Amino acid sequence: MKKICHLTSVHPRYDTRIFVKECGSLAESGYDVNLVVADGLGDELRRNVRFYDVGKPKNRLNRFWTVTDDIYKKALELNADVYHLHDPELIPIGVKLKRHGKKVVFDAHEDVPKQILSKTYINKPARVLLSQGFSVYERWACAKFDAVVAATPFIEKKYLEINPRTINVSNFPILGELSGGPVNWLGKESQVCYVGGISLSRGIKEIVAAMEVVKADVRLQIAGVFPNEGNILSVKQQPGWESVDELGFLDRDAVRSVLERSIAGLVTLHPLINYQDALPIKMFEYMSAGLPVIASKFPLWESIVQGHKCGICVDPLRPSEIAHAIDYLITNPEEAKKMGENGQKAVEDIYNWQKEKLKLIDLYKSLLSTQPLGSM
Repeated sequence: MKKICHLTSVHPRYDTRIFVKECGSLAESGYDVNLVVADGLGDELRRNVRFYDVGKPKNRLNRFWTVTDDIYKKALELNADVYHLHDPELIPIGVKLKRHGKKVVFDAHEDVPKQILSKTYINKPARVLLSQGFSVYERWACAKFDAVVAATPFIEKKYLEINPRTINVSNFPILGELSGGPVNWLGKESQVCYVGGISLSRGIKEIVAAMEVVKADVRLQIAGVFPNEGNILSVKQQPGWESVDELGFLDRDAVRSVLERSIAGLVTLHPLINYQDALPIKMFEYMSAGLPVIASKFPLWESIVQGHKCGICVDPLRPSEIAHAIDYLITNPEEAKKMGENGQKAVEDIYNWQKEKLKLIDLYKSLLSTQPLGSM
C-alpha cells in the first residue's frame, strides 16, 4: 500500500479541505494516509487517517522555526511515497524532501503574494517588497516540486506558468453534507445567516450595520469566532447588533441546522485583491443547502450567482444594499425558494467535491506511477 503524508503547521487537524476532503478521499481510495499537524492534541487514528502531532507552537516565531523543523523530522521518519504540503511556510520542507529524492506536492490554498499586498497593517513599501520576495522564492521552489494543487482556477493559471504539472482541485461542498434533498421552506424562520471566519475584511461590520436598516422583522445568525477582541467590541456596539444571535463555533451538524432554518446566506467580503478571484466555500455551502446567497459584487462571483440565478450581488461596503437584498428575499419567499433551488442544482451538477476528488485521485495515480523529479 502506497504511503501518503500530508503536512500542515497552521490548519486545524479536522480542516475540511485537508482532512475531510483530500485525506478522506485518498484513504477511501486505498492509500495509507498520514497527516502531520501541530496542535498539541496528540496522535490518533480517525477515518483511516493517522494523525501525528508535533506539538502546539508557543508563538509565531516558534512555529516558523522549531515546529517547522519538527514537522520535517516527522515527515522523514514516516518515509512516505508522496508528501503533500498545505502551508507556504512549509515550502522549505518540500525543498529539503526533494533533496532526499521524495515526491512533493504543494497545495496552493491562496495566492500568497496577493494576500501579502492586502495586509494593510504592513506599510505599503514593505508589503510590495515582501510580496515580490516571496514570489521569487515561490517560483524557484515550486518549479522543483512534482505537482501543485491549486484551490481555484485563477491560482491554477498562475502556477501553470511555474510548474506544468498543476491542477485545480476546488474546495466545493460534499453532496448531502449540509442538505438531505429538497428544502423544507415551511420550516424556515425569519432569519439570514453568516457562517465562517469572522473579520472586518470579511464584512462583519457592514452586515451588522445592515441589520439596523432592514425593514423586515428578521434576525441575523452569526456562526464563527471573532479572532480579535477589539473587533468584537466595536461590532457589538453597533445598533444592529440587537438583531444578531451570536452562535460561536459550530460543528457541521449544527451548521446544517442553522442553514435549514435560514432564508439566505451572506458572503459579503471586502473587495481586497486576494478575495476577488477566490471561490469562498461558504457561498457554495449555502447553495448546496438550497439557500439563495447575498454575495459581493465581484465579476467572478456575479458570473456564478447571476449565471445560475441563485442570489443577489451587492456592494459589500454599502450596508443599505445588503439590507435591501435581505428585505427582498424575506418578503419574496417564492423567489427566494426558486433561487435556492437553482443554487442547489448548480452544486449538484458542477460545484461539488465528488467531481473535484477525481482530479486529485488521478494526480496521485500519475505521481505514483512515475519517478520523482530530479533531486537538487
